Amino acid sequence: MKYLGLDLGSRTLGVAISDELGMLARPLETLRFKDDDYETAYLYVIETCKKEKIKEVVLGLPRHMNGDQGVRAQISYDFKDKIEQNSDIKVHLEDERMTTIIVDKAMISGNMRREKRKEKKDEMAAVVILQSFLDRNSFR
Repeated sequence: MKYLGLDLGSRTLGVAISDELGMLARPLETLRFKDDDYETAYLYVIETCKKEKIKEVVLGLPRHMNGDQGVRAQISYDFKDKIEQNSDIKVHLEDERMTTIIVDKAMISGNMRREKRKEKKDEMAAVVILQSFLDRNSFR
């Protein structure tokens, strides 16, 4: 079964997709939208899931380093609820606290130029979010 991984920001949606076996994540793209236009992001997710025949999505859940949840976490909960209430898609929330650090280190060690890092960081964060979920759930 294929999964979609999402890193939802206030102006971008990083998107990753798994292989058919649900074992490996790869970047798909970064959707850019107007500030806080989550309706555009929602419609994109629904359309992509239909096109790719995806029934389960992994959405990053932003938390503070101490585990507390703020405004961004509530936006993720609301986004999850909207998807699940208006489709047959199941949404899993995945802790995304360390994804930015992991992605930055990987891209820097891969000698990726700053402009390219900025362009790709959201979809690479989605890859880390999705791969983390897949690794933890690969034998269920």
